[in-house]
Amino acid sequence: MKVAIVVGSIRRESYNMKLAKYLKQRYSDQITFEILGLRDLPFYDEDIELDPPAAVREFKEQIAAADAVLWITPEYNYSIPGVLKNALDWLSRVDKVMNGKPSWIMGASMGQLGTVRAQEHLRDILFSVGITSPLLPNNEVYIGAVHEKMDESGKLIHEPTIGFIDIVVSNFITWMNNRK
Repeated sequence: MKVAIVVGSIRRESYNMKLAKYLKQRYSDQITFEILGLRDLPFYDEDIELDPPAAVREFKEQIAAADAVLWITPEYNYSIPGVLKNALDWLSRVDKVMNGKPSWIMGASMGQLGTVRAQEHLRDILFSVGITSPLLPNNEVYIGAVHEKMDESGKLIHEPTIGFIDIVVSNFITWMNNRK
């Protein structure tokens, strides 16, 4: 199973990117993860959506080639980051490569609530007409106080969090297999 990971942060030391890399390594025997970058995506512009820049075409092709998308988002001002919203805007237009493509969501922050509000907003966007992505139900992953749950190299070390993510990954695999 091939899953594209879209991380809603472009910060070099992003905890969410560290989480994506950790997942890619930990579950490599079960899922083929490909982490997609958002740094090179230009701002969405309706004037060029029919002939978008190469970075947009490549991003859409990578999403289209995946069996599902894992969205990993930080929370900025109680919502998703602008770079993530921009990527979603590109995906929701013209060929709409997300329509019907399964999604799941995770997020990490230094705050105690993890990314509860951001994920709520992201869910709304994923259910919008331009995207209509089925979402893994009842498996929310909100990692609060992430700076206390990762070591310096970005590896999760908090056993209860690791155990919970193991369950969610298993649930995701079962959900995907049942969709076939």
